[in-house]
Amino acid sequence: MTPSPPWKTHLPPLLAPYAGRWVALVEGRVVAQGGTPEQARQAAQRARPKERLTLIFVPMENALSYSPLLERARQVLPDGVRVYLVGGAVRDALRGRASHDLDFSVRGDARATARRVADALGAAYYPLHDDFDAGRVVIQEADGRYVLDFIGLHPDGLEADLRARDFTLNAIAVDVRAPQELLDPLGGASDLLNGVLRACSPTSLQDDPVRVLRAVRLAASLDLHIQADTRRQIREAVPGLERVSPERIRAELMRILGGPRPATSLRALDVLGALSVVLPETAALKGVEQTPPHVYDVWEHTLAVVDRLDVLLDALGPAYDAETSANNLALGHAVLRLGRYRQQFADHLTAETTPDVTRRALLFFAALYHDIAKPATRQVEPSGRVRFFGHDTEGAGVAARRGRALHLSADEIRVIKTAVRHHMRPLLLSQNLDMPTRRAIYRFFRDTRDVGVDVCLLSLADFLGTYGPALPQDAWARHVDVVRMLLESWWERAEESVSPPPLLNGRDLIETFDLSPGPQIGRLLEMVREAQATGQVESRDEALALVREHLAEETEET
Repeated sequence: MTPSPPWKTHLPPLLAPYAGRWVALVEGRVVAQGGTPEQARQAAQRARPKERLTLIFVPMENALSYSPLLERARQVLPDGVRVYLVGGAVRDALRGRASHDLDFSVRGDARATARRVADALGAAYYPLHDDFDAGRVVIQEADGRYVLDFIGLHPDGLEADLRARDFTLNAIAVDVRAPQELLDPLGGASDLLNGVLRACSPTSLQDDPVRVLRAVRLAASLDLHIQADTRRQIREAVPGLERVSPERIRAELMRILGGPRPATSLRALDVLGALSVVLPETAALKGVEQTPPHVYDVWEHTLAVVDRLDVLLDALGPAYDAETSANNLALGHAVLRLGRYRQQFADHLTAETTPDVTRRALLFFAALYHDIAKPATRQVEPSGRVRFFGHDTEGAGVAARRGRALHLSADEIRVIKTAVRHHMRPLLLSQNLDMPTRRAIYRFFRDTRDVGVDVCLLSLADFLGTYGPALPQDAWARHVDVVRMLLESWWERAEESVSPPPLLNGRDLIETFDLSPGPQIGRLLEMVREAQATGQVESRDEALALVREHLAEETEET
């Protein structure tokens, strides 16, 4: 059950309206309130300049829930150093969730503080920036990786520090030594309660245009409405995205793609004019018509695939909602046939290729780009049928180039490129009268390796996004069965169908057949592996006999 938000209070009537706020009391009566003690004091002094004031924080009924690591870090902080927990960790605590990312503002030497915490906790320490005081602590705990960032406080104090942030719900702080007392000068807790995303200042978005992407991500993940003036700021800041480094664009994009409701986020970015700036190839997808069985143009099909992939992964995830899948015939069949692999899917999709980039995010990137070359390869046959010959191969190149432009790693580009290149393979296998042969399964994973899992998931979403509400149940059931067969081979029969243990190596071939090192050796070994996977050979002697026969045939041909 989801915990009740801390703002659901049952305080005495006098104080209940001020839960989570600081109030100034005169003889037990509330005379002013504010997001910080200073705000409450100043408001009270304007109204009651000569009265003696008492300042208190009005607690919320439910205590804020933080990671236990916060208390461990607090215990090793140096005496006399004022440290505030700020931003997302406080926001998440208000939502009854403990964050793995803890940001601290330090009045003093932030790097020295970070180094001290790292040493005390046995964690790794990294300086963050050359041009200002910041250090990072990274620690691996049983429940995952934690990142603690320590940054020097704004020279004008905490309120100035918070006002320089992006959105009010990220501009809430607590003193680590009083973690239940909010310091909220901009009313971020109220905005969070009311489901509003509001910029901290009139220049928040212009000051850092990458906040355009962050705004969309937060709105989608927290189900927020972007306040009108903030939406105006976003539109005005979009051109500034061209000046943002590829690394920062990549970080936010990967969080969007790997987070909740990516299709909603992508559509919002498009409406705001930001998507064509950061992913310019997507603009060409709009209005590119397709013939049946497609029910959408290429752009709407792409968004439908991203959306269906999100729904599918939720249904196949560890915390799936059985009632939801029961109300959807297609989803229910996928759950029935593939649900046995929930944990394998979870392990695969949560794996990080680099810090903060998951396989889930890369899979959604591939879904967004799987038809990216259709505009360039579109052909209309005399019958009027529209074809896109080679769009998978061309699209893989386009996706790889965008990955390089975003400074993705070589392995991340490999994943995206392979998924786009082979996204049609399971569909083609399901269109045959017979189920895939051992040879077809071996060749599929020979070409895709671990990305074969991503290809299977993408192909299911692609199928759903192609037909929409007109989904043919028989064809869908067959497609799901083909995917199950592929995944069963990958996870349950790998030595038989995917990567049989080697019977020969290159030295065996060179010494037995007096061959020279070179490409021929690789081709012969691959021939043997495929013969193993198809059951043609099962022993070393049979493998040698196969090679001998093949070399004899080559000699006869020459």
